[in-house]
Amino acid sequence: MVTELVAQQANARQSSGQPSSGQPSSEQKTSTRRLMAVHAHPDDESSKGAASYAYYVDRGAQVQVVSCTGGERGDILNESLPNRAMAERDLPGLRRLEMAAAQAVLGIDHRWLGYQDSGMPNEDGTVPPGSFADIPLEISAEPLVRLIRAFKPQVLVTYDENGGYPHPDHIRCHQVSVEAYHAAADPARYPDAGEPWQISKLYYDRIFNYERMSSMYNLLLETEPESPLLEQFEQMKRWSKEEPYLATTKVPSGAFFEARDDALRSHASQVSPDSSFFFWPNELQQRAWPYEDYQLVESKVETEMPETDLFAGIGDDS
Repeated sequence: MVTELVAQQANARQSSGQPSSGQPSSEQKTSTRRLMAVHAHPDDESSKGAASYAYYVDRGAQVQVVSCTGGERGDILNESLPNRAMAERDLPGLRRLEMAAAQAVLGIDHRWLGYQDSGMPNEDGTVPPGSFADIPLEISAEPLVRLIRAFKPQVLVTYDENGGYPHPDHIRCHQVSVEAYHAAADPARYPDAGEPWQISKLYYDRIFNYERMSSMYNLLLETEPESPLLEQFEQMKRWSKEEPYLATTKVPSGAFFEARDDALRSHASQVSPDSSFFFWPNELQQRAWPYEDYQLVESKVETEMPETDLFAGIGDDS
C-alpha cells in the first residue's frame, strides 16, 4: 500500500514534465547541455542544489544526479513519519522510494553508484568493512567514470575536500568525484568503462555561506524587526562567518525554491516538517538571495567571473 502510494505520487509528478513548483521559463527549448551532480546519500541532492537542478531542467538541460550510497545506516529523523513501520522494517527500501519521489519532483535523471552507507566513524576513525569510505578509491571511482562517459556531462558538481561537513561518505564523495573527473578523460584509465569524455567545468557546492545568511538577516531586520526568526539567523550567521566566501557563480534559481522544498519533503524519513531547512520563508529568500552558489574549481573553457550560469563558456555543440 505504502509502496503503491509513493510510486503513484512519483509517477503523477513525473508525467507533468515540470517541477512541482516554481515559475517555468517562457522560452524552454531542447538543449545539449548536461549537468551531473554527485551526492553522498539520498536526500543530499534535495538539500544541496535542488533548485538549480529544477532551474536547468526547466530550461531544457539534462540533469543527472548520482547517489553514491543508499543511506542504509541513516536514522529515522522524523518522529511523525507516516511510513514508520516500513522505515523500521526496511529503511533502505523506503529511502529508494523517497528518492524516486524527489526525482519526479525535480524532473531529473538519477543513478545509484551502488555503495553502502559508511555511517559516522567509530572512535578509532574506522568505518564498517566494505562500506563506501572503506573501499579503495581506484575501485570506487570506476562506476562513476562509467556514468560520466555514458552521460557526457559538460558540468560536474560535487562537494569540496571537507565534504560540506565531515561525514566519511561526503568526504569520499568529493574524492571519488574529483578522481572520476580526471580519469574519465584519460583513455589509459579504465579502458573498459567507455569512450573517454572530458568534462568542461568542475564546481563545488557553496550554497550555505555567510553572505547569503547576512542578506536574509538584514532584510528581515529591516522589514520585521520583532521577528522571532532573527535569533535563528544570528546563530546561522555566527556558524557560517567562519568560512570564507568562495563562490564564483550565482545560479538564479529562486523561482524553484518551492520545488527544492517539495523534493526535500519527499525524503520524509530524514526530514521532519519542522526541520530547520524550512524555517526561513521562501518569499524572504527570493527577495534577499534568489540564488544557489557554486565555486568553479577547474575549467577547460574560457569564462568571465562572476558567473550566473554553470554552463557559461560552453558552446551548444559541446
